Amino acid sequence: MWPFNRKGMSGFNWYSTAEEVTQGIDGTGLTAIVTGASSGIGTETARVLALRRVHVIMAVRNLSAGNLVKESILKETPSAKIDVLQLELGSFASVRKFVKEFDELNYPLNILINNAGIMAPPFMLSDDGYEMQFAVNYLGHFLLTDLLLENMKKTCLDSKTEGKIVNVSSLAHQLFPTREGINFDKINDKSSYSSMYAYGQTKLANILHANELTRRLKEEGVNITANSLHPGTIRTNLVRDHNFINFWVKTAGRLVMKDTHQGAATTCYIALNPQVKGVSGKYFSDSNLYEPIPKSGDVELAKQLWEFSMKAVH
Repeated sequence: MWPFNRKGMSGFNWYSTAEEVTQGIDGTGLTAIVTGASSGIGTETARVLALRRVHVIMAVRNLSAGNLVKESILKETPSAKIDVLQLELGSFASVRKFVKEFDELNYPLNILINNAGIMAPPFMLSDDGYEMQFAVNYLGHFLLTDLLLENMKKTCLDSKTEGKIVNVSSLAHQLFPTREGINFDKINDKSSYSSMYAYGQTKLANILHANELTRRLKEEGVNITANSLHPGTIRTNLVRDHNFINFWVKTAGRLVMKDTHQGAATTCYIALNPQVKGVSGKYFSDSNLYEPIPKSGDVELAKQLWEFSMKAVH
């Protein structure tokens, strides 16, 4: 990663904020979905995209919390176009319901930001029988992307714009790797469950997903890019299930961790900055290209994950 105060090739660094990396960009005519937009970097991502005149669809678990965020954004930017729809990524039925509602509203789709996530909770299974982190962080977003792709393809063709799929991954894919990359046979195995390694596995899956999407979209000749990113270590409530870590984040962590304005920067950079036009299948950190672990570039593993995921969600 780039040293804190050193600017990378993009001209941005660790300190850059979401507003700074999108300064002067007009997103009029673009529509974006942001999952997990009711808190943390999802809220800041939605706020800055709306500030740049993008029509933002906030996909949130809690409609009340989402509407409060919407009100705060409209108070700051009265002209903002922003809507709130309910989405529970741990339920395939909820994902399908969200897409149906989105389609019934006749919204186009230019940008999909797969941002929502949970981190290292105690072992539990989703409504569909998958380990909850794998369900929320990866499978739910995989299904959401799959169901929205035709809309995005049509939007790009009709508007002659580039579609963008942005997967929020994490450095955890590197800090907590497993030898196999994805333990397909043990995803739902409670006896071997390690919360942080399970989290790292989902973040590797986010990267592999973007890479395999890139390969498939290029084969189709579709004008859609798919990239992944590490937002930084951020002061949010993501570690609420770990008392000690949560305490550290709220105290000493303030000295070395990003705030949400900085944490949303790389997401907004990929989504809007013209420097990223045509770039696909890459991994970013601090609004610059960054090299993930070699396993993330394993083409066969990415294909295997894709097939596993299609069977799981359909």
